[in-house]
Amino acid sequence: MTTAASGVNTKVGRVIRAYDLDGMGANLEAAWTGESGERTSLRDLADEFNEAVLRAALGEVGVSSLSVDVSSTYEAIRGNSGSSATRARRRLEREGVDVDEVTSDLVTHQAIHTYLTQEREASLPDASEDIAKRKVETVEKLQGRMSAVAESALTALANADELDRADYDILIDVRAVCQNCGTDAPVSELIRRGGCGCASDPTSDDEV
Repeated sequence: MTTAASGVNTKVGRVIRAYDLDGMGANLEAAWTGESGERTSLRDLADEFNEAVLRAALGEVGVSSLSVDVSSTYEAIRGNSGSSATRARRRLEREGVDVDEVTSDLVTHQAIHTYLTQEREASLPDASEDIAKRKVETVEKLQGRMSAVAESALTALANADELDRADYDILIDVRAVCQNCGTDAPVSELIRRGGCGCASDPTSDDEV
């Protein structure tokens, strides 16, 4: 994780400081570089950032974001025309939000890129760097989700008297089997060790 570079002052950085969006820079960088899993696109990051700005603006005037659909309101004012935009602007103005100021603080995906690369001096990892690690993390996260879904299903069925009990141990084991040598291993383990090794083992070739 990098820190902000001295002497660089981007729009995203200024907006972060203006709205006290503590931790936003680190979160943007981690999502863009894929530090915690799959990478998030710059366009999606810009939308997430802008929604955070709108949420903070509502908080400044004492309006809970729970009483306003931030995502749909952002989509409306981003369009900047049409009846939905007009309604959204009027609703925000009634709540005391300076809509013109907020919209001027919304950023583009290019601005997010400038902030990450210039102010935080972040860069994307090499295409081949740690790709195995990221894929293992993806597989293991999916296994975790499957386990959670199965556990929730058993609990719901037990509560509805459709199952005798809920305290079963859930085992999710995704495995890969080599058709050549018969190696049977968990997918994550196979990725970590770079395969089963039979392709480079001369003794594994069929005799003729």
